[in-house]
Amino acid sequence: MQKGLYAAVFTAAAVQAHAAAPVDFSNLVEQVSPAVVSVNVVKKLSQEELLQQQVPEILKRFFGNQVIIPQQQVPQEKTAYGSAFFISKDGYLLTNHHVVEDATKVTIVLNDRREIDAKVVGSDERTDVALLKVTGSGFPELRTGNVGQLKVGEPVLAIGSPFGFDYSASAGIVSAKMRNMMGETSVPFIQTDVALNPGNSGGPLFNQRGEVVGVNSRIFSGTGGYMGLSFSIPIDVAMDVADQLKKHGKVTRAYLGVSLQDIDRNLAESYKLAKPEGSLITQVAPSSPAAKAGFKSGDVILKFNGTPISRTSELLNYLNRAVPNQSIQLEVLRDDSRRNISATLDTAPDDTPAKADAEQQQSKGPILGVSIRDLNAAELKQLDTKGGVLIQDVRRGGIASQARILPGDVVTQINNKAIGNTKDFIAAVSDLKKNTVARVTIIREGQRAIVGMRIE
Repeated sequence: MQKGLYAAVFTAAAVQAHAAAPVDFSNLVEQVSPAVVSVNVVKKLSQEELLQQQVPEILKRFFGNQVIIPQQQVPQEKTAYGSAFFISKDGYLLTNHHVVEDATKVTIVLNDRREIDAKVVGSDERTDVALLKVTGSGFPELRTGNVGQLKVGEPVLAIGSPFGFDYSASAGIVSAKMRNMMGETSVPFIQTDVALNPGNSGGPLFNQRGEVVGVNSRIFSGTGGYMGLSFSIPIDVAMDVADQLKKHGKVTRAYLGVSLQDIDRNLAESYKLAKPEGSLITQVAPSSPAAKAGFKSGDVILKFNGTPISRTSELLNYLNRAVPNQSIQLEVLRDDSRRNISATLDTAPDDTPAKADAEQQQSKGPILGVSIRDLNAAELKQLDTKGGVLIQDVRRGGIASQARILPGDVVTQINNKAIGNTKDFIAAVSDLKKNTVARVTIIREGQRAIVGMRIE
């Protein structure tokens, strides 16, 4: 009996030791490292950053010669760094949008220390994916894996350049899948506990077979450094975006026209569901594909093309992967009965202009530092306006920022020109002259106002 007890203890200890043994990624790192590169980026300083650089000179104006400041030339550019990896032998690479945003020059550094200038083929802010291209052929190409087969708890490996330290490898496990961060719905992030830091952005996340399953994008941190929560863009999402950027220079998305929320315990009981599942439609946009198909507020979407939906993030992922003019079939719960409704998706408002178009637009007028999109039918009705463009983002230190134009503002007029859509906005901005002040009519929180925007 005693001997059997000892045997059981030793067996359990051996199993524990085997389970706790770390995964050896050394051979894998050696195989895939040649396809991973460091990215060095030169960016222009924003007006806010230039002002910060000039603070000593401003102090001297106030205090005169009482303050002795060494003479130094204020730099007009800054450098940044990140990571990228080859997805084709002819020189295409994936990285993050935020790595190359506003870049005036991009250079990649190979593992043999060669430096090659890279061109930004296109970049998509919503998914944080950018596509680069370098001249040449025969580059090492990484294989992509099946994200659907990736399991929570599975070991993963990241390679990148944290804080500029080239080809640093770090390992961990998949903590969760289908994560949405801070209201973002375009990317179902892979959450891991892999140690990612600034500079890892744009690098690959590998499974144990050496296949890329994600593009490392961001961390959740209160200090700016690693705290055990890292997020990667699923490689299938990134490759879809890269394919569109390669073919068209922009990303076109599908549009259904519904507002959605998760089903909680109480709602599940109310709808007589065995458990919280599906996605609840809270609003249907007028004249949208959903309205034309007959969807109603209060419908619960349970399946997308036959695939069960457990939460809203899953449905949004399927919709984001769909294409305009695609027909979809949704199983919905309405009045305690299930029914199938088909809909044909439309094209979503264009918030990722083609790179060539953007360059052409910039040459015609001042750069305001905003991203814009057209209003949809529901927004036009809600605001009681015939036209306008929505300000989605405002770059700090830019012309619009200095005029205190905010994200969420709707521009309806610039000087005496009515703004019905993004084309009107671009045309009006192209006519603005330097050293003038433009009158910008906006709708903010339902109230109309006029802002003076100084063009410098």
